[in-house]
Amino acid sequence: MCGNSMSAPLPAIVPAARKATAAVIFLHGLGDTGHGWAEAFAGIRIPHVKYICPHAPTMPVSLNMRMSMPSWFDIYGLSPDANEDETGIKRASENIKALIDQEVKNGIPSHRILLGGFSQGGALSLYTALTTQQKLAGVVALSCWLPLRNSFPQASANSANKDMHVLQCHGDADPLVPFMFGSQTAEKMKSLINPANITFKSYRGLPHSACPEEMVDVKRFIEKQLPPISNE
Repeated sequence: MCGNSMSAPLPAIVPAARKATAAVIFLHGLGDTGHGWAEAFAGIRIPHVKYICPHAPTMPVSLNMRMSMPSWFDIYGLSPDANEDETGIKRASENIKALIDQEVKNGIPSHRILLGGFSQGGALSLYTALTTQQKLAGVVALSCWLPLRNSFPQASANSANKDMHVLQCHGDADPLVPFMFGSQTAEKMKSLINPANITFKSYRGLPHSACPEEMVDVKRFIEKQLPPISNE
């Protein structure tokens, strides 16, 4: 990674309080880092779960007048018909799959790994879960959308995650990623995976951010999808 322009600092990690038998990989939003989310997960941690919050590489972002900032891929616009950075999205997704593989090498099987993210990070987590052949525990997708949605269902034809559980959360007062994007994404997801396993929650008055009620819902979802192993 050293000489690679995609290199970014090592992820922020909240270690398990005892032996880690499960992991959450959570991807931050545009212009952010993993540190704030690591703090948020430290506040709702579950003893056998390790939380990994990677930092996106810094790149110029078209949406923000080509200013450089942490970003998983380029964003040209936030309207449904905006062009998308297909190459960047696919490259970023491969990097997340490599991160999952690293945890598998560390001894946590992929079906005990839950992927998640906020906004751009949530978008990447949905895309990655739908296109990977790694069987995952599920996805937590906050205030986000499904990228390259017109490439589906073909793009998810070989997915190992047709039956995965998804918790999608969105504030109904979101001025950046409109609530309608979130609800349309949930409908699209129902056509790609088992619709009974998709939960879409809305939060009254919540803008483009998280809230304590939402984090409690996230904790409950993680507890359900990553229960302790009986011999712990």
